[in-house]
Amino acid sequence: MTESHGFEKGFEKAFEVPAEALERGIEFAEKEEKTLISKKPFRLAEEYWDTLGPGLTTGAADDDPSGIATYSQAGARYGLQLIWFSLFTYPFMATVQEMCARIGIVSGQGLAANIRRHYAARTLYVVTLLLFFANALNIAADLGAMSAATRLLLPDMGFELLVIVFALLSLGLQIFTTYARYAKYLKYLTLALLSYVAVAFSVGLDWGDVLRHTLVPSMTFSKEQIFLICGILGTTISPYLFFWQTSQEVEERILKGESTVEERRAQVSSQTIRRMRTDVWSGMLFSNLITFFIFAATAGTLYAHGITNIATADQAALALKPFGEFAFLLFAAGIVGTGLLAVPVLAGSTAYALSESFGWKNGLYHKLNQAYAFYGVIIISMLIGIAANFAHFDPIQMLVYAAVANGVIAPVILFFVVRLSSNAHIMGEYVNRPFVSKLGWMTIGFMALSGIAAVATMFM
Repeated sequence: MTESHGFEKGFEKAFEVPAEALERGIEFAEKEEKTLISKKPFRLAEEYWDTLGPGLTTGAADDDPSGIATYSQAGARYGLQLIWFSLFTYPFMATVQEMCARIGIVSGQGLAANIRRHYAARTLYVVTLLLFFANALNIAADLGAMSAATRLLLPDMGFELLVIVFALLSLGLQIFTTYARYAKYLKYLTLALLSYVAVAFSVGLDWGDVLRHTLVPSMTFSKEQIFLICGILGTTISPYLFFWQTSQEVEERILKGESTVEERRAQVSSQTIRRMRTDVWSGMLFSNLITFFIFAATAGTLYAHGITNIATADQAALALKPFGEFAFLLFAAGIVGTGLLAVPVLAGSTAYALSESFGWKNGLYHKLNQAYAFYGVIIISMLIGIAANFAHFDPIQMLVYAAVANGVIAPVILFFVVRLSSNAHIMGEYVNRPFVSKLGWMTIGFMALSGIAAVATMFM
């Protein structure tokens, strides 16, 4: 044996692994691999949840008391006939909100600021005035609905007092909490809408019939149905969501340290756009799924029992009748929860639009003493909402009329959304693809047609 061969055998012996230790090592590695595999779905779910932000909040805010009342009225009056709108509106709603989000991310500014920069000031003032009118009516309707729902549980509480309490609570959410904490609360408030899902699965619906009505559009073209369809479109594709979505994307960038418009424009990337799309399309899917289940639940309860016109809060609450004595509780929780979600969004979108129109400092990341005008608009919006409820309008009817007002106004504001997002000079490589622009113009066409028809029915 040569000296070299002896050295090699000694080296191998020194690093020889005992068979028992090797088996233990293999078992440990297999166990770790199984653990990692079992944890992967949870990790992916957690990462997906973290991706959700302004899109989910915006989608959930869309199912506000006005939306719940409008969808419930449609389900009660026509059963499953109009449930196809929950599927039909999804691609249009998601496309519009993605346009708004993309405008905010790429330009580094809100929607009103972009309109101000690229169009005449008079045009912006008209758009902002329309938004202010629609939002004031919507805030009043939502505050009234929250109060009416609460009185189902606490009948001794005065209606006007509850309106004031909810207005102050909504103000507090925006003024006295940081945006990061406030956004987190909004994300979890979306879970209040799941009671309608449970009802839809508990009332013995013929799901084959539900699927048929969802996939095959049907209309009667009656005066009442045309008016209600405008409300459905208006409460699904709402003007305040355009401004909110755009400005929230800007706030998200500011919270990441991009304090100037130039910094925000410089940091745009394909990854940012992909994350936004996941957020927006997920949020709009959640919104439309809830719409679908509100239609199904009210068709299976109210319509099935001959309650075809909802005039009061307790009639609307009967949609949750399968929960027995908890029906009023769940209805009140859903209305109050979505109201607290939507009213700050309504007031906030008005504040963004007016502040950007006049060049005021704006943003929920500012404290009250840093943006008096911005928060002043929010406070004034709430005061108008309170005052309107002292006129004792019917809360349920006001909700439907608020939805119709949104349907009439939305096409005007959508015109600028589509034009801005289709402008290569503004959007660069993130400009609308031709198909996306076509969907945007189709949305404007559908909503303009329904708005004109709704207005026409008022004079018939």
